[in-house]
Amino acid sequence: PILVLAGAGSGKTRVLTVRIARLLAEHGVPAERILAVTFTNKAAGEMRERVQRFLGREPRGMWMGTFHALGARLLRRHAELLGWDSTFTIFDAEESLREIKRIMDAEELDPKRWKPQAIRSALSDAKNQLVSPQTFQADHADGFDLFLRTVARVYPRYQASLREQNAFDFDDLLVKPVELFEANPDLLERYQERFAFILVDEYQDTNRAQFRFLELLAARHRNIMVVGDDDQSIY
Repeated sequence: PILVLAGAGSGKTRVLTVRIARLLAEHGVPAERILAVTFTNKAAGEMRERVQRFLGREPRGMWMGTFHALGARLLRRHAELLGWDSTFTIFDAEESLREIKRIMDAEELDPKRWKPQAIRSALSDAKNQLVSPQTFQADHADGFDLFLRTVARVYPRYQASLREQNAFDFDDLLVKPVELFEANPDLLERYQERFAFILVDEYQDTNRAQFRFLELLAARHRNIMVVGDDDQSIY
């Protein structure tokens, strides 16, 4: 495992792309055995272009993209193992908020007292910390914090409603692949074997769900290289 810490503008992404190019061109690593993760679609596109320039060809078969894009790709292939269909829809922020408002109305929760946006934010935080609806409810349903008790009423119904509609929200694209791997060791082993080299840009921005996703995939080969700037950490 390699951790690279360096300041803004010092060439961290270049280090990552040169490493990918050298693995392909000089060490003969098949492109499909490399997983490269970034935090924006723009950065993923730029990284792919750089690798292509170094190689003089398209690195066909390599998985490269954001955590959310890679999560969606995995779920399109294996969602049925979690009880969803592969034709699932992905709720954007507006659709997610609308669903929370609907559930609050059904639960007779006053949106003036409990802001739907605040509840959505709390749900997002819980998911990114890998806290399930059941765990959240067990921890907060009878607690002293009235807001968290309210969230505990909404969270299980919200997640159940997503499943009924064959939908995921944006945070599920991080959380559900982790659930998928933890519940299906044989499937995890397949992807662990496939991705012999894992590279991550802007690593300082990873949250718990993203870290767990990487930890699971890298456990077999331990060929993981991450680059980032700890002074820019948002967590």
